Amino acid sequence: MAGLDRAKRFCDRFGMRVPVLQAPMAGSSPVDLAAAVANAGGMGGLGAVLEPPDRISAWAEQFRARSAGPFQINLWIPESADDDPTGRERRADDARVFLARFGPAGDSVEVPPPPAFDEQCEALLEARPAVISSTMGVFEPEYVERLHARGIAWFACATNLDDALAAQNAGADVVVAQGMEAGGHRGTFDQDDTGHSDVGLFALLPWLADHLTVPVVATGSIADGRAVAAALTLGASAVQVGTGLLACPETGTDPEWISALRGLAPDATVATRAYTGRLARAVSTAYLKAWSEPDAPTPARFPDQLQLVTQWRRGGNAVDRASYWAGQSAALAVEAPAGEVVARMWREASGLIT
Repeated sequence: MAGLDRAKRFCDRFGMRVPVLQAPMAGSSPVDLAAAVANAGGMGGLGAVLEPPDRISAWAEQFRARSAGPFQINLWIPESADDDPTGRERRADDARVFLARFGPAGDSVEVPPPPAFDEQCEALLEARPAVISSTMGVFEPEYVERLHARGIAWFACATNLDDALAAQNAGADVVVAQGMEAGGHRGTFDQDDTGHSDVGLFALLPWLADHLTVPVVATGSIADGRAVAAALTLGASAVQVGTGLLACPETGTDPEWISALRGLAPDATVATRAYTGRLARAVSTAYLKAWSEPDAPTPARFPDQLQLVTQWRRGGNAVDRASYWAGQSAALAVEAPAGEVVARMWREASGLIT
């Protein structure tokens, strides 16, 4: 019953009926999905790393027109200033040469850089979500004070205990424990120290729960009631679901992507930097396998690799047309309305725990 009690306290605190959060997936967080999850009693979300301030504001306004439930908005914490610009340029050049193996690049259209982080942070404060969440680092103390002053909670993603403690000490209200099974980008603070984050969720979760004083949300291949029940039993107060919602009609996922998820074995996903320059888990493809060959260079850094891949995708070549992010439990994603998926997860989990 301890798991159910933790879940109830968490839900009461954040205005939820069901301890299920929609993962704030960049590019896969349409308002319809977030509102459906919130209306089912969970928490919706927006992955805003590539969203300019005006789109962040518009998304929040549209969400509130569809739901009175809570939502979170997530940002990636920028990397510190590059102290090796020459090395960075060399990696980009090597990646450019390697990409040419797949065919011609598209027209030389400049890819706009990511939006200014400071301006995004201000837009998040103005949007006043229930939660502002961070990935790959922590917010500055002054910003944490400002969001708390507005009654906004801070959820910080962590993939190891050191990062989790750093977030807690910086004022995070909740730590999101991300296992290495998770689809999409890994939230490690030090992007070059990926081995330190190569831990499965059900080993990481009790380790963090035993060492933290703030609540822990579990994320990483949670796609059915069994995983929800296991997470709550191991110390989580709630779960966050990403890949498990990709096949829902509200998400608007490309049919080819959904097809790739059907029956996908856990070992048919791969952690790669070949799409964006930052480590992320996706469906294994010939393109991604090529980047793991002995003669392949290290992909360029973010956002250089993302910009190069975007350019090559315009060229009608053998580069993957899209990035098919997928967690290791992708085969459990069902093509059903998001509200039904969330309700079913919690119904199954509640029966297992009690």
